[in-house]
Amino acid sequence: MPPSEPLQRADVIPLGEATRAWVSISLQTFGGPAGQIAVMQHKLVDEKRWIGQKRFLHALNYCMVLPGPEAQQLAIYTGWLLNGTRGGLIAGGLFVLPGVLALLVLSAVYVRFGETTVVTSLFAGLAPAVIAIVLQAVRRVGSRALTHPVQIALAVLAFVALSVFAVPFPAVIVVAGVAGWLLSRRFPALQESSGHDPTPGPEPLISDDVLHHDRPSRRRTAKLLVVGLGLWFAPVGAFALLVSSTDVFLDQGLFFSGTAVITFGGAYAVLAYVAQQAVHVYGWLAPGEMVRGLALAETTPGPLVMVVQFVAFVGAYRQPGSFDPWVAAVLASLLVTWVTFVPCFLFVLLGAPYVERLRSNRPLTAALNGITAAVVGVIANLALFFALHALFDETRRIESGPFRFDLPVLASWDPFAVVLTAVALLITLIRGWGPLRVLGLCGAVGLVDAVVRSL
Repeated sequence: MPPSEPLQRADVIPLGEATRAWVSISLQTFGGPAGQIAVMQHKLVDEKRWIGQKRFLHALNYCMVLPGPEAQQLAIYTGWLLNGTRGGLIAGGLFVLPGVLALLVLSAVYVRFGETTVVTSLFAGLAPAVIAIVLQAVRRVGSRALTHPVQIALAVLAFVALSVFAVPFPAVIVVAGVAGWLLSRRFPALQESSGHDPTPGPEPLISDDVLHHDRPSRRRTAKLLVVGLGLWFAPVGAFALLVSSTDVFLDQGLFFSGTAVITFGGAYAVLAYVAQQAVHVYGWLAPGEMVRGLALAETTPGPLVMVVQFVAFVGAYRQPGSFDPWVAAVLASLLVTWVTFVPCFLFVLLGAPYVERLRSNRPLTAALNGITAAVVGVIANLALFFALHALFDETRRIESGPFRFDLPVLASWDPFAVVLTAVALLITLIRGWGPLRVLGLCGAVGLVDAVVRSL
């Protein structure tokens, strides 16, 4: 560190005042990561003037490299900048708390009333909205990420690898990152950052040029690893030792601990992998239920990856072992939430002091650009998965050599779902409606259709 660079002292902002700001932010985190980041930008950069735009974007770029929900990790990083480790824990915890509580209630409502006509009709309307929202994510991420022909090729190859050859999602992400790094030697443009251009902001309380007081050290790193890994896996170990009547807790704890370290590109990117495993390997869900879970997650504040809580709730309710089904569902839901978000705190708090002193790393940028390009293909694969199961009542699984994919039974197409999907695409992609408005309209149409059919 150059001696001319000053250090930022701890607790620049009073912890109580920062906590109140994070409570306010947590209640406004609808609309996916773009909306969540915009809320933090408005509150912390524009309104409070606690940090500057340059510092905010530097933190965001690091969080984009990490697996997991980038918006929640940005909250942890920013909370750490303002109030140290305590601030990071408070900011990250409050960011997800409202969504955890809301989705827990909605999951219980789905399990209890999901087979009723009203709820079935509601989800029949929501499924087309989810397809449109995911396709909007393809366009949004693609417009930002695919700025070079090589990146377009990586996106197409990722889609084909997942859709036709059933290549595991983690392998796609790893290969894309390595390919981005290697190809950047031939195409230097791949080493340039894209998508988040700094704009002039107000004078911040914390200067863009100072370094955080928390210095990187081996002792700090070792302490965080021991504590973080212990907290991460302690509940999984407890279930493994104390519960023998069902494997659902151990399976979910280990599986979602694994997905927590490969969730590059946000929730949409990993959900196709989660859906495939949850439906075809573990049998926790029926194919169409993943669409319903995402619809519920879209209506709650917090990261969209919270949909894994729904998967855990439904799966454990149906495989409770000796537990009461409701008790099993709640325990599994909380367990999966824990193993999904604890790693986010570990990754951010572990790396933040180093990143504070890492202003530019071109090979890392090239690898990130490769991953981001592949994520476009991954999200397109998720849209295909949802469309197959929302627009057709039957699909046929094809397995031949390296090929493994689902084909729709064309005679089973659902006219109502097809028409409503077209409407959802129109108002989302052409008219620019946000997710909540689209979900509200399509859900209402589903309910009206149920009333009309009953007359």
